[in-house]
Amino acid sequence: MGRGKIEIKRIENPTQRQGTFYKRRDGLFKKARELSVLCDVELLLLLFSSSGKIYEYHAPSVHSVKEFVQRYEAATQTTILRDHCKEINSERAKMEKSCEQMEKEIRIMTVDETENYTVPSLEALERNLEAAMERVRKEMEHKINREINYLENVVRERQEEGYSLCDKLSHVQTINDIAGASASVNHDHDLDLKLGFN
Repeated sequence: MGRGKIEIKRIENPTQRQGTFYKRRDGLFKKARELSVLCDVELLLLLFSSSGKIYEYHAPSVHSVKEFVQRYEAATQTTILRDHCKEINSERAKMEKSCEQMEKEIRIMTVDETENYTVPSLEALERNLEAAMERVRKEMEHKINREINYLENVVRERQEEGYSLCDKLSHVQTINDIAGASASVNHDHDLDLKLGFN
């Protein structure tokens, strides 16, 4: 009996999602290896996990990823590596600016008892702390709601499994009752036959 089709959608449970990722990744790499060997093709397969970790597979004939990408660039008249470097540098600049801003906010939020603060600076500090607390509350509510939704789905699935098992049990009981009644009728019929012959 074959497996039923599964609905292709994001897996909500992080543990199941990670397990499925590893299984599917291994299957994909196996198919890539088979394609490379059977059809004598050069291929490169890159995967980034949700955590940003990179996994790669390249055919034995591909000596380096960089060389392969350069060949792709030449064939398609694109500039992946240079564009990617620009993106990385731009992202790095944004991150550095964000870090500087966060360090500045942290310095503002740290109350030094030896410092002589003005009332407006303390009010600004209070507003910053309230805004930070609000962000933390929202994130916490979001995570709690996600966990509640996950647990509700688990409960619903278990209830459906329970209903399905009850239906199966009821069906089996009905079959047993019919079989028992049939055996009883046959036994009574056999007795009638034996009594008739005696």
